[in-house]
Amino acid sequence: MNKRNFKTWIAKFKCSIADYGYYIDFNKVYKNVDSIKIELNILNTLIGSKNIKVDFENLITKYPETLKCIPILLAVREYEIYAGENGNVKTYNFNKKENTLEDYKTFMEKTGLFNLLSNHIINNLYDYVTGVETGLDSNGRKNRGGHQMEDLVESYIQKAGFKKEINYFKEMYISEVSRKWNIDLSAVSNQGKMEKRWDFVVKTDKCIYLIETNFYGSGGSKLNETARSYKTIATEMKNVKGAKFVWFTDGAGWKSAASNLEETFDVLDDIYSINDMQNDVMNEVFK
Repeated sequence: MNKRNFKTWIAKFKCSIADYGYYIDFNKVYKNVDSIKIELNILNTLIGSKNIKVDFENLITKYPETLKCIPILLAVREYEIYAGENGNVKTYNFNKKENTLEDYKTFMEKTGLFNLLSNHIINNLYDYVTGVETGLDSNGRKNRGGHQMEDLVESYIQKAGFKKEINYFKEMYISEVSRKWNIDLSAVSNQGKMEKRWDFVVKTDKCIYLIETNFYGSGGSKLNETARSYKTIATEMKNVKGAKFVWFTDGAGWKSAASNLEETFDVLDDIYSINDMQNDVMNEVFK
């Protein structure tokens, strides 16, 4: 490829690659809530209770399995919770009935859950937990964004005619690549002391392409670290025969770290964006 202009290249970066499933994985939300549906319906009997401490004690005594639902009412996925006052923290286990009933009642009162239930602030725990799970799932957007870029790159690899597990591979470590094709990657692995996993590896008759992918919708120190790290890899790969390092990246977040990205751009010929892929760069790269 002809030498490209960095400013022209980065100007075409996308603000987002979010698809319709990016924001919330509702199938996962419904699955999580349905897994405790029976226990939540039992706990529903506490809503509006006029004597909630006694009713809670009777319920837990008869249905101890409902304890496992308590953490999610506080938007916590772990079954073991630490809580206390004035630096005196106690461990509460909700997977097994390891604490006393008085302990659990104290926890429910101090965290505000008794008030939530007895004063009818909510009407149905199934609906309430569905809302909690929806909020928790939104935290997974960062990971989904990374996977979306991987999926996008993979789709273009496939469009270029490559077949998975035949001439392109997903998530391969340096040691696996070295063994499979008998290639010396010690220059990249610090003489075999460092293990790295590539997002994809494409194999043609002439070359092995070691691929990294990422998308950054927002800025942060992570971008500078990534650019520096990949600049090092690009430099080290110049000493490797029979293999090339290829980086597919994009995202408006790079605008805040443009100088570091440009340094890598200047030493890495095979760095491409979504716009490049849309313009059929795969057929130019993998030969």
